[in-house]
Order: sequence, then C-alpha cells, then structure tokens
Amino acid sequence: MSQYAELKAQIARLQAQADEARRTELGNVIEEIRGKIAEYGLTAQDLGFAVAARRGRPPKKAPLPPRYQDPKSGNTWSGRGKPPKWIAGKNRERFLIEQV
Repeated sequence: MSQYAELKAQIARLQAQADEARRTELGNVIEEIRGKIAEYGLTAQDLGFAVAARRGRPPKKAPLPPRYQDPKSGNTWSGRGKPPKWIAGKNRERFLIEQV
C-alpha cells in the first residue's frame, strides 16, 4: 500500500474518532451552556444571534395625528394623501387644528 493511501486511511480513522468524541461530549456541553444562559439571563441578542427577518408585509405605521378638521362634520385629515372633499381647493389655514 502506498504512503498516500495509508495517510488517507489514517485520516478517515481519526475523523471517525473525532466524530465519536464530539457526539459523546455534545450533551454535556449543551447542558453547561444552557445552565450559563439561565444563570445570567442571556438572550439570543446578547449572544450575537440575529433576529430572524419578518416575512410578508411590513407592519402598519401608526396613524398620524390630525392637522385639519371640518367644523361642520367634525371629520379630520392628517394632511397626507388625497385631500378630502371638504378641504379640497380651499384655504387650509381655516381648518387647522390648534396645537396644544
């Protein structure tokens, strides 16, 4: 048998030994880590793990406070988007809500 083939066989045996040693030690290591996490109250963020990105639509933003109010109906408008009929084409200063 060539020296190369012997070295490859030795590598395979050592890899099998390393895999077996890892399997036997893994349970103890996990238990030890869990104990430390519980003892210190660590979170995934504390340990540097990224929070999984949310899928789907982004959450809705909080509505803006109203800036304009119709004195007749009491309807309000934030000033964003298409203006409602009661304010369209009129002087908006008349409809401003007093800021406290």
